[in-house]
Amino acid sequence: MRFRALASVAVFVSFPALASEGHLPHGHTHSRGEIDESHAPLLLQATYTGEVMSNVSGGIKRGSRYLDNLDIVAEADLEAIAGWKGASAHVYGLYNNGKSFSELAGDAQTASNIETGVQAFRLYEAWIEQKFVGGSLKVGLYDLNSEFDALDASGLFVSSPHGIGTDFAQTGENGPSIFPSTSLAARVSIEPAEGWVVRAAVLDGVPGDPDRPKRTAVKLGDGDGALLVAEIEAPLPHGRLLFGGWSYTARFDDHTGNSGRGNDGLYVRGETALFEESGDPAQGLAAFARLGIADGRFNTFGKFASAGLNYTGPFKGRDEDQLGFAVAAAFTGDAYKRVVPADNAEVAFELTYRAPVASWLSLQPSAHYIINPGADPTVRNALAFGLRAEISFNILG
Repeated sequence: MRFRALASVAVFVSFPALASEGHLPHGHTHSRGEIDESHAPLLLQATYTGEVMSNVSGGIKRGSRYLDNLDIVAEADLEAIAGWKGASAHVYGLYNNGKSFSELAGDAQTASNIETGVQAFRLYEAWIEQKFVGGSLKVGLYDLNSEFDALDASGLFVSSPHGIGTDFAQTGENGPSIFPSTSLAARVSIEPAEGWVVRAAVLDGVPGDPDRPKRTAVKLGDGDGALLVAEIEAPLPHGRLLFGGWSYTARFDDHTGNSGRGNDGLYVRGETALFEESGDPAQGLAAFARLGIADGRFNTFGKFASAGLNYTGPFKGRDEDQLGFAVAAAFTGDAYKRVVPADNAEVAFELTYRAPVASWLSLQPSAHYIINPGADPTVRNALAFGLRAEISFNILG
């Protein structure tokens, strides 16, 4: 897999609550290289991820959690199967289990991107895509982070803010349409020139059912409003740059209890290869970075920044191994700090190594150090370690 370095900036809303007040939505998505688009007309793929996370120092309390995640993905080429030119279908089921690790570490940004805090099997995505000259249209149940605000180089890391920025992930009544709850959407993508992509989507403003998180709820409720998202992808010499923005049409309560509009934001992020090993462009060092701001009236975190390095093939004979180091910082907004005693930021560091040990199995240890978990001044800095195993195989196709 080839990696490139990124720089990104995101401007969005912040968490209405800290980790101690409940689980927060966060990024969990397949990177573009994980699902092979050259499969047979019918594909059925399963991926099981199991992870042990241990908080060994600081945080709320010491302890360990076992988390697991099962992805079942079915894809169909409707042109090959039924003669529907340029059409394809995608159905994605998601099972999660395990108690919240954030209840131990106290972090708001979520150290494991497979954490949900509930045991549930849900329909995660179900959409049809229609391709046309120069672009495509998707309609259905849709994870916006599968295409928006998504990088390849940062996909190595197990911490949630490297999937989708904390500034965006924290927004909305039940998060935006991302892991683990998604909503109905319509997405259009246009490629005006080589390397350039323009994307826009309209999504239901409240994914799932906030009162029943174990359910698959697909509905357009009164007062949900819409989430509007747009993004421009521009090519770099050895990578790409993303510029995006989003806005909710519904009203939200601010930190003083007053209702208002304007829960929106902007982001920019990019990635590029710093160098490639001679004779093998798939190996080398990539870097990424991300910056973001959010409307502090409605959200906990007003600014966000992240950056990291990812080396593919760090050792002789281990060409597909990946070694990475990254940091993500979420900064509390002034409006939030006027009503809640909070630190200025939560800063999370991650060091990780992913090793494919078989065609169907990879192992990934990780180390995490979290400064000011949850931006709560009463919680000590946390040190945690994790070990993730991923088993993936094609059932059909």
